[in-house]
Amino acid sequence: MRSIWNGAISFGLVSIPIKLVNATESRSVSFRQVHVEDGGRIRYKKVCELDGEEVSPADIGKAYEDADGTMIPITDEDLASLPLPTAKTIEIVAFVPAAEIDPIQIDTAYYLSANGVPAAKPYTLLREALKRSDKVAVAKFALRGRERLGMLRVVDDVIAMHGLLWPDEIRAPEGVAPETPVSVREAELDLADALMATLGEVDISTLHDDYRTAVEEMIAAKAAGGEGVAPPEPGEERRGGQVIDLMAALESSVRAAKEARGEAPAEREAAEVTELKPRGRTEGAGQTGRKKAAAGRTARKAPAEKASEDAVSEDAPPEEKAPARKTAAKKTAAKKTTAKKTTAKKAAQKATGKKTASPRKRTA
Repeated sequence: MRSIWNGAISFGLVSIPIKLVNATESRSVSFRQVHVEDGGRIRYKKVCELDGEEVSPADIGKAYEDADGTMIPITDEDLASLPLPTAKTIEIVAFVPAAEIDPIQIDTAYYLSANGVPAAKPYTLLREALKRSDKVAVAKFALRGRERLGMLRVVDDVIAMHGLLWPDEIRAPEGVAPETPVSVREAELDLADALMATLGEVDISTLHDDYRTAVEEMIAAKAAGGEGVAPPEPGEERRGGQVIDLMAALESSVRAAKEARGEAPAEREAAEVTELKPRGRTEGAGQTGRKKAAAGRTARKAPAEKASEDAVSEDAPPEEKAPARKTAAKKTAAKKTTAKKTTAKKAAQKATGKKTASPRKRTA
């Protein structure tokens, strides 16, 4: 591998000549910008904004832009004159437990290679010392015109160095945590622990980038004169904006993980998922209002209507309410008619009785 920096590790009075090599590489598929009409490459030209002339790399210098927009020229000689003891040295300043380094602080990774045969002995000494101490070395080094912080550790039989962000480059996590207080039950934690245990461990080396594979297959298909790959089937995308029954979701996750491992967990209910509704008037608001109004009307009904066998609950749909109310009204009217007929019949009977008795005369 090609080295990107040559220098030495300063370990007390010991100096270890080393070469710095990139430990990682990007495997993402890169694209070019093209003109849609004819497919021509789009390229950028460096142009001076004052005269509009294209500028060659040899004519490009550095400058610092002040707060008022003023450009302050900075030359290579200015930078070279600065006191930078780590310009060609990785200076170890301390050895600390690895747990003291927050992973969020870790940046680019490099391999340190012994530069020459004489460097092999001190290089191996530092490597074995790091192994036995179970610690990492914190160091300062300069790369690409700036001083950086680094962490040295052992990977297999090689000393690796991770660039570290300076403490003042780490943002505080303000306004990121949930604002609403949330309590978690022990039963939920137990299920989460069970899910973690069921998922188990994974060999990181077996994981791969599925999206990159799909992109490469699509490019190969189009290069062969095809139309690319078929779009995903409906329903394959994950739904967003859901309220999930957490306990049921955890139980379902544990069951699915066990099934994936060939186990046969007991059947449990599936997670209940409810789609989130937009803020504002909810879907059942109108129905609630109609229910309250109907309850008021029911309270004002006559006793005869309340006792009607055909009375329908106010929760029933309007199409069921109307026929029921008509039937109740008809029965009420029928009862009133029957009562009138009964009253008339009694009156007629009384009148008949009087007429029958009137022709009789008293005899001596």
